[in-house]
Amino acid sequence: MKIKSPLIVGLTAGLFLTGCVSGNGSSMNDPNANSREGAIAGAVIGGVAGAITGKGNGSDRLGRAIGGAVIGAVAGGIGGTLMDQQESELRGSLGGNVSVTNMGDYLVVNLPQDLLFSTDSASLRSDLLSDLNVVAASLNKYPDSTVEVIGHTDDSGSTAYNQDLSQRRASSVASSLIGYGVPSSRVRAYGMGETRPIASNATPAGMALNRRVEIIIRPN
Repeated sequence: MKIKSPLIVGLTAGLFLTGCVSGNGSSMNDPNANSREGAIAGAVIGGVAGAITGKGNGSDRLGRAIGGAVIGAVAGGIGGTLMDQQESELRGSLGGNVSVTNMGDYLVVNLPQDLLFSTDSASLRSDLLSDLNVVAASLNKYPDSTVEVIGHTDDSGSTAYNQDLSQRRASSVASSLIGYGVPSSRVRAYGMGETRPIASNATPAGMALNRRVEIIIRPN
């Protein structure tokens, strides 16, 4: 029987290799989660790419698909390992009020705005820049990523005011990272205002959680 579809061949080879690297457990608690998931993604992508470039009969396509899946798995695993290392180092270096969340294929560094700004201000407090310095140093050490700086507010005040404040605060944090040596081409900044709360705005504690700046690190 002839194998006609490069997509089917590639997916088959890639998914076969994922059985060798997949495991049980949550990426939120597994220090090797990004390495394993990178290998899985690389295997599938490499398998498809290898099959598409294969010429001639089905055997040639299958051989190229398997080779591409192996190469993709190795490359993806290396990228995931670097991400795991970066996550671990950030957790060990940042202050206790700053959280690092592993989302599987990217990292989120959550900085409460009350640690960085005075009320209604977008000017960074000079005495509280050490955590941003740590993040910038990490981004410079692991340069193969893009960075999104996203500002969020609680719902006190008008929607328009909160949108503007969140944008200005995100821009301030982004400018600080760039000032610490992170290339501006890697950094984007935007505000979400009050539109993405992570807690209820009905209590002071919830409002404090919603006032935050998130730094999202996405490996290339």
